[in-house]
Amino acid sequence: MRTVPAWTGALASPVLVYFTIAEGAKDGAPYLVAWLSTRHLLPALALALPFALLRRRPAAALALLLLGCAAATVAIHGHDTAYLTDMRYLQIIATDLAVAVVAANRSRRLSATAAVVALFVQVLIGYANGLHTPVFEFEIPTLAMAFAWTVGNSVRARREHAEAIRIRAASQGATEERLRIARELHDMVAHSIGVIAIQAGMGRRVIDTQPGEARDALRAIEDTSRETLAGLRRMLVGLRQDGPGGVAPPAPALADLERLAATTAGAGVHVELDWRGDRRPLPGDIELSAYRVVQEAVTNVVRHAATPRCTVTVDYRAAELRLEVADEGRGCPQPGSGFGIIGMRERVALLGGEFTAGPHAGGGFRVVARLPLPEPSSPVGVPAPPGAASEHTASVPSRIMRAEA
Repeated sequence: MRTVPAWTGALASPVLVYFTIAEGAKDGAPYLVAWLSTRHLLPALALALPFALLRRRPAAALALLLLGCAAATVAIHGHDTAYLTDMRYLQIIATDLAVAVVAANRSRRLSATAAVVALFVQVLIGYANGLHTPVFEFEIPTLAMAFAWTVGNSVRARREHAEAIRIRAASQGATEERLRIARELHDMVAHSIGVIAIQAGMGRRVIDTQPGEARDALRAIEDTSRETLAGLRRMLVGLRQDGPGGVAPPAPALADLERLAATTAGAGVHVELDWRGDRRPLPGDIELSAYRVVQEAVTNVVRHAATPRCTVTVDYRAAELRLEVADEGRGCPQPGSGFGIIGMRERVALLGGEFTAGPHAGGGFRVVARLPLPEPSSPVGVPAPPGAASEHTASVPSRIMRAEA
């Protein structure tokens, strides 16, 4: 909706410049203050209209701006030297600002081409005025253009350098974290899996001849597996809870989404929470991962979607927790190219879940995560249903393998 007014104002800019200057050149133009009259202010506002297109259509905006400068030259009477000089400075300032913006946001080749073309047109317009002074010839326009392009190009180079450093630091940090987790997993799992393999082999060999020994082997396998799983859980929770100074701060959970919604409302995006199913406490790693996925998705809505609202659905199901964050905005410019979506996908994959993110048919962007929930353990002294133990035991290795992958 904002594109049509921007194009309308930019296209009307040269015409407005011509008529405002033609009227302002007449005697008796009213003064707003002692040093500012309408014949200076109105042309400046008219020349500012193409700036609305500068970020998306730099070539068109710069062409319309130069056309407005040419219209100003045609509209000014040659005998009004003071007003002619004022308008010349205004043209130089407006054109150089536009080139600086292009240099700060576009490639060096494009911005350099735009600077050369704009300078050439500026010099032609200056000579067309017929006054032989530095401001109308090439000295001042050339120095001003060189300064403006250098400043804009420096801003672009600085931004690219900072982005390269950030990407390198993020990559290095991720690599170091993966190596640390791999070492932790190796130290914790390798010994336990070795013990389990030995006990399982022994139990298989003596199960027919020495049932007691086979029973002891199975008990050892059970105890070792439980200890290993408890250690893995402590390690994963510890990785998420490490704070400064070795003090583990309280890990955020799904109950903190209300606070997240209130904070996001302060950023201009209303978050509508939709709770479904039977709300119940979940394991700490699932609560933390679910909160972080929603937090990152809502942050992407604030940064990229350009929409005043989004919907967060938290659905407690029997075997899984389903999260959905949907908006009706424009979404990410390049979905999946940033670190936020990659981080959400890795969090979900670590818990053996499923993750999708991208534009949806109704418009906007949608993030969906499915986190499997552990089966409720049987109370002490109550035997589990037949087959339940074997099914749960069979599901554990596959989940660990998915987490390691």
